[in-house]
Amino acid sequence: MPMPSPPASTPVPAEPARLEDLALLGGPPLFDRMLYVGRPSMAPDAEVHARIQSALDRRWLTNDGPLVQELERRCGERLQVPHCIAVNNATLGLEVALRALGVQGEVLLPAFTFIGTAHAVQWLGLTPVFGDVCDADHGLDPAEVERRITPATGAILAVHLWGRACAVEALEAIARRHGIPLILDAAHAMGCGHAGRPLGSRGTVEVFSLHATKGLNALEGGLITTGDAALAERIRLMRNFGIPGEDQVRCVGTNAKMNEFSAAVGLANLDHFDDLCVHNQQLHAAYGAALAEAPGLRLMQPEPGQAFSHHYIVLELLPTATLHRDQLVSLLRAENVYARRYFRPGCHQAEPYRSRPGGPPVLPVTERLGQTLLQLPSGLQITPEEAHRLGRRLAWCLRHGDAVATRLPRMA
Repeated sequence: MPMPSPPASTPVPAEPARLEDLALLGGPPLFDRMLYVGRPSMAPDAEVHARIQSALDRRWLTNDGPLVQELERRCGERLQVPHCIAVNNATLGLEVALRALGVQGEVLLPAFTFIGTAHAVQWLGLTPVFGDVCDADHGLDPAEVERRITPATGAILAVHLWGRACAVEALEAIARRHGIPLILDAAHAMGCGHAGRPLGSRGTVEVFSLHATKGLNALEGGLITTGDAALAERIRLMRNFGIPGEDQVRCVGTNAKMNEFSAAVGLANLDHFDDLCVHNQQLHAAYGAALAEAPGLRLMQPEPGQAFSHHYIVLELLPTATLHRDQLVSLLRAENVYARRYFRPGCHQAEPYRSRPGGPPVLPVTERLGQTLLQLPSGLQITPEEAHRLGRRLAWCLRHGDAVATRLPRMA
């Protein structure tokens, strides 16, 4: 366990004077509290409570209540889409979108994504077919889609990973040529843009997450966006058991409705979302300044000239790095920084997919990223000054990596 931190009046120096000053080697941790990747950033309590109280006063707590309707309207305007449908989580959002589109057979998707993307496909009895991702944006490689697409392919499911747009133009062209839908997992993409527009209006349909760990959170929740009015109507039916009105059932559906308490949290946080994006941009700049001279490390950058939330602080360890990623994770966690390894393993190497006949495909970029990527904390839990201090500690470890490595436990 890390040793107690010294008083706040005497902060631990960002750059140790000696190896033993590292917390993992016996020194005090850099921070006196644990900093997490994905710790929720929330609006002031009073604003959240007021919106929840309004729902309690109305006693309209679910079933397309006024707060859900307001959240749909405001997010639709922000995303510049005609149809924005709130659901209780993004996983069900993907499942409802796939069902509403009538997808059958195989679905092409990247292996380098959260396992929920693949599970949404498998849960419906469809077959996930995994492809590799691009080095530049970590999104599904269109060349992989061209190689793996067959007459059995019912849809392409791509991901805007970290909020960076995947290769949407190329993927849209492939989908049109084969007459299949392009579904975009935009779980990370609120506040991000591409080609001068917010993400949310590309492909056939996009699905956003409003989970507690996301930049805009509603505790649990999701949004489905589309420009197709008929598809939007089917999605609205399917999220509510296929019921269009009293004593009517039009189709098979499920319960994917967002409740009013989640919408209340989402609306309160939406009021402060732009400020949070500015804060995260400042964190990204502070990390970048501190890590500029760190050997063997690359900080992932947004798409040039496009809106970006900076919610994900993603580092890639290069072959020249003096320490490997898991050593840095151990060092940082001792400093009270709960850094994360995403995504490890890739979906193709997780069950039940790795045990399919023939074994998992060989996906070199996915497998390399699973061993080299590292995420650092963002959000209101950390200040830009603290982000700079953390970056300096990380850069120091890499500059002295050969000496640090000799003192660390052997890792596989």
